[in-house]
Amino acid sequence: MFEGMDMGNLQKMLEEVQQKAKELEEKSESVELTAKSGGGLVKVTANGKGEIIDIDIEDSLLDDKEALQILLISAINDVLKMVEENKKSVAMNILGGGFNPFGQK
Repeated sequence: MFEGMDMGNLQKMLEEVQQKAKELEEKSESVELTAKSGGGLVKVTANGKGEIIDIDIEDSLLDDKEALQILLISAINDVLKMVEENKKSVAMNILGGGFNPFGQK
């Protein structure tokens, strides 16, 4: 199965792939993604690791706890979906786009 294959070249290729994966992961982590809800009344920002790094709430919502909770939940769920899509995109870049492990076309 591996006859005629240069194992030195294979090792070098694997190291290059690992380096590219590390670079793309670092780039992904530095990305900031923002989701809005309520027409921009609530904005939630996360980094590429999925950590919430900022929340902006319009002052008019501070007197309506229930609406604020609903809009926060919506914005947080949306930004977390964006983080997952970003991770998938990074994975596709690592794989060169030729193979899609996520089953989407």
